[in-house]
Amino acid sequence: MTTSHQPQDRYRAVWLIFFMLGLGTLLPWNFFMTATAYFTNRLDMSHNVSLGPAELSKDVELLATSTAPLATSTTPSTERNYLSAIFNNVMTLCAMLPLLLFTCLNSFLHQRIPQSVRILGSLVAILLVFLITAILVKVSLDPLPFFVITMIKIMLINSFGAILQGSLFGLAGLLPASYTAPIMSGQGLAGFFASVAMICAIASGSELSESAFGYFITACAVIILTIICYLGLPRLEFYRYYQQLKLEGPGEQETKLDLITKGEESKAGQEELRVSASNSQPSNKSHSVRAILRSILVPALSVCFVFTVTIGVFPAVAAEVKSSIADTTSPWNNYFIPVSCFLTFNIFDWLGRSLTAVTMWPGKDSLWLPILVLARLAFVPLLLLCNVQPRHYLPMVFDHDALYIFFMAAFAFSNGYLASLCMCFGPKKVTPAEAETAGAIMAFFLSLGLALGAVFSFLFRAIV
Repeated sequence: MTTSHQPQDRYRAVWLIFFMLGLGTLLPWNFFMTATAYFTNRLDMSHNVSLGPAELSKDVELLATSTAPLATSTTPSTERNYLSAIFNNVMTLCAMLPLLLFTCLNSFLHQRIPQSVRILGSLVAILLVFLITAILVKVSLDPLPFFVITMIKIMLINSFGAILQGSLFGLAGLLPASYTAPIMSGQGLAGFFASVAMICAIASGSELSESAFGYFITACAVIILTIICYLGLPRLEFYRYYQQLKLEGPGEQETKLDLITKGEESKAGQEELRVSASNSQPSNKSHSVRAILRSILVPALSVCFVFTVTIGVFPAVAAEVKSSIADTTSPWNNYFIPVSCFLTFNIFDWLGRSLTAVTMWPGKDSLWLPILVLARLAFVPLLLLCNVQPRHYLPMVFDHDALYIFFMAAFAFSNGYLASLCMCFGPKKVTPAEAETAGAIMAFFLSLGLALGAVFSFLFRAIV
């Protein structure tokens, strides 16, 4: 394929759309988890519509259940308190199981269900769930029905989110490796927005219900914008070129591109295009998932290990570190975890993800990639030996806030950079026709890493 025939991504439009798709994939779920204190507060109240002022500084650790559960030491005496106490663990279970199951199913079924149906259908379904969630903020419900409805919504969001994420990584796999980076960068920015929203809610002292309603409406707006961006994607010549490259040989694609750009392709040529696409479809189905997995095994296992380590200690352990320089009356106590843990992680994670748009060292076949991934295991003892409270077994070695913030920054940056590298390299280790399947498999291993990390988080927290 000659570069003279390759269209250019004018104004970086495709790159920006993929960035928006990445943002739209995770921002709604991040905002949903940021409102965890709202959900548990409603479960604790006998008449759960009008909520009191936000006490996010006390409940900020609840955000740890975004990807890993925290053990609860309270013993509830009523059904209402019991539902609130188990909310975090049940939410993690209802999020992780559908995420893992549907990401796996998407790896096998994406060739049978059209890409547009999977992506648009998932976005519309998530939009409807968030609209219902926003409406229910103003509706009075008893604790048990509210709990059940919330868990059903969590399962739906993560089921459709898994299909959406797997489909997007498969879609990005058809384009050059640098086009997986904007998806990862957009997802990282979603976490940053959620952290800022949480800090603003603390600073404003707004009611939990008002903050939650704002989160859900913002999520709806982002999803609608994401749908608009995706609908505009097929209009771009750069995107159409690589979509067609999946179905045809490079030489045939170059000829048809010239005809299309000059507006001279006849109806006969268009018919030939449809026939060639339909003829190539069975060959796509014949691609062995096992063979593709063997080709991408190193980046797949690497991204799984990256997220296993990350979720193993963040936020289940990292969110329980206490400030050693602030006294009990200092405002820094209220902002220490939101700023030092969540905001720091999300900023540096986003920076690491975004760096892959500039450089991709080491290369996809370099041994340095798995070595660096394994080296991240060193962050586990470093964070366990910080001022995590309460602690029972391990000594406290790094008690100063500055050391904790430094560890979190390096931990987050390495997570974003290495995970993004793995997701970019995976689909590029196979042929263009196999790239979409490879991207879907990579998304499954990413989700597997999240699930394994959630399991190990119990162990890591227990040994502190």
